[in-house]
Amino acid sequence: MTTMTEEILVDTDPMTAFHAFTDEFDQWWGRGPIDAYDSWRLVERRIEGGVGGRLVEDYGGEELVTGTITIWEPGARLAWTTRNDVTIEVSFESQASGTRIRVTGTVPAGVDGTAQLSMLRMAPQWLPRYLDRRSRGVSSPDYGRLHLALRSATPAATARWLAEVFRLEPTADIPDQEGDPDYTWIEFRLGASFVVLWGGGGQVGTDSPFVYVDDLDAHLKHAEAAGARIISPITEHGLRSYTAADCEGRHWVFAQNGPRIGR
Repeated sequence: MTTMTEEILVDTDPMTAFHAFTDEFDQWWGRGPIDAYDSWRLVERRIEGGVGGRLVEDYGGEELVTGTITIWEPGARLAWTTRNDVTIEVSFESQASGTRIRVTGTVPAGVDGTAQLSMLRMAPQWLPRYLDRRSRGVSSPDYGRLHLALRSATPAATARWLAEVFRLEPTADIPDQEGDPDYTWIEFRLGASFVVLWGGGGQVGTDSPFVYVDDLDAHLKHAEAAGARIISPITEHGLRSYTAADCEGRHWVFAQNGPRIGR
């Protein structure tokens, strides 16, 4: 068994922090193209109150239950167990400057809890940013249709440059160390659009327009019939997309829009 804990300090009282964490989960958890199991189909995500409540990704006619509530103490503590028996516990402790939130994940021996432990990785990134926007009365719009994917051999360093020099706002902390560019996704929000540092299986240095379309299968069929060179076929990883080259060899990423993304 492995246990990990992350702490978050927020400038609000425990009850407000608890309600924001639970009732407003759909607003503070990442809303980008890779932030749900099937982001392109997502209608709503929610935490249902009370012991026995569920953590749900709602896809309209289908629900994905990602956890079941085992502890529910408003203003103090909640916990849930996932489908593979990973336990996530969240506590809220009053501090002079606000609230200390502790997020603890416990993974049974022999279980891969990587996906479930995303709560420990991303809650410290996204919840404080949301609470800050919330206190200022600023909302974050859903994603529009046109975005930009930048490919770089050093995405972390490039992202730091964009943040420091162009003052682009990242949706999470920029990594201190470089990782594999093809598995790095560093996202900046610009209103309803994003600029992302992303390998995505493409050639390093090949920047791509990123466009959401109404019917991805029909779009691909038409592009193939019209003579476009398909760089990669339709794949799914949160987003559903394919990549094709235009007449000058420039790579375009086309993705399926959904109920709340790319409309």
